[in-house]
Amino acid sequence: MRLGLQLGYWGAGPIENAAELVVAAERAGFDSVFTAESWGSDCYTPLAWWGSQTSRVRLGTAVAQLSARPPTSLAMAALTIDHLSGGRHVIGLGVSGPQVVEGWYGQPFGKPLARTREYVRVVREVLAREAPVTSDGPHYRLPLVGGDGVTGLGKALKPITHPLRADIPIWLGAEGPRNVAQTAEIADGWLAVFYTPRLADMFNGWLDEGFARAGARRRRGDFEIAANAQCVITDDVPAAIERYRPSTALYVGGMGAAEKNFHADLYRRMGYGDVVDEVGRLFRSGRKAEAVAAVPDEMVRETMLVGTRGEVRDQIRVWEAAGVTTLMVTARDVDTIGELALLV
Repeated sequence: MRLGLQLGYWGAGPIENAAELVVAAERAGFDSVFTAESWGSDCYTPLAWWGSQTSRVRLGTAVAQLSARPPTSLAMAALTIDHLSGGRHVIGLGVSGPQVVEGWYGQPFGKPLARTREYVRVVREVLAREAPVTSDGPHYRLPLVGGDGVTGLGKALKPITHPLRADIPIWLGAEGPRNVAQTAEIADGWLAVFYTPRLADMFNGWLDEGFARAGARRRRGDFEIAANAQCVITDDVPAAIERYRPSTALYVGGMGAAEKNFHADLYRRMGYGDVVDEVGRLFRSGRKAEAVAAVPDEMVRETMLVGTRGEVRDQIRVWEAAGVTTLMVTARDVDTIGELALLV
């Protein structure tokens, strides 16, 4: 199993010790470093800034939101950083949710699977640079024709810059069965959020459905499964759980609409349906402290690796046996990065 450092997206300000963490991860033998975006910091700027201090680790987005950029713009950013890094970029994409897509980007959220498929196809055509890029849509029409303000003068183009690699890996963030199956069909890897080895058989079934489809890009043997996990090496497990309880509550209760929250749906599949309903109700009524308190310890620990060095080492082996190829850790101190490198 490989290790990746997940820096995530910023809160009110930049991650203060991010540069130090990135350098420490490369020195410790980590395979990759990832940045994210939500509705604040973007993912590509810090990836390039902090990644410039590295020479070996892969540099990825986990995830870049589809609605933040047209597919041609994403491909431009990807081919640029791939050149600057000497061929070390990993494109990680995700659809986000309707609150962000429609509330922040002002775009319709509908048909996320079809949008993802079309988006990935356009990105690959840009990177292939075999012909001027065209798309019949309906989500990403190139060249654009018809509609108010459209001149009809658009021209199909190839990128001016020759991509260093025509096959930059594309990994997709996916949580539901149809999305995970499509990821196995059209992508090079799966970015698994809130992964739990307990549901490995279910996840693997979804993946196998995608691998079995006609024209599937890869098979299990050359497909990457990168799972996010908070990793805490400690003798005080209750304190570590308490530290991450607010985050679990936020994602299942406050990150998504009551009618559509993919994180909540995933936790329901884990068997926490009643808790999810209660946490969501409390969040929506403004009772955030009570919402956090309503999250049980086992729900937080489900997606964590936490305990003594020996316990974390054993947990890593369980995740590896479940099929995870890259463990994307959210460690926030240099010592933890060094210790984790010795456990894999």
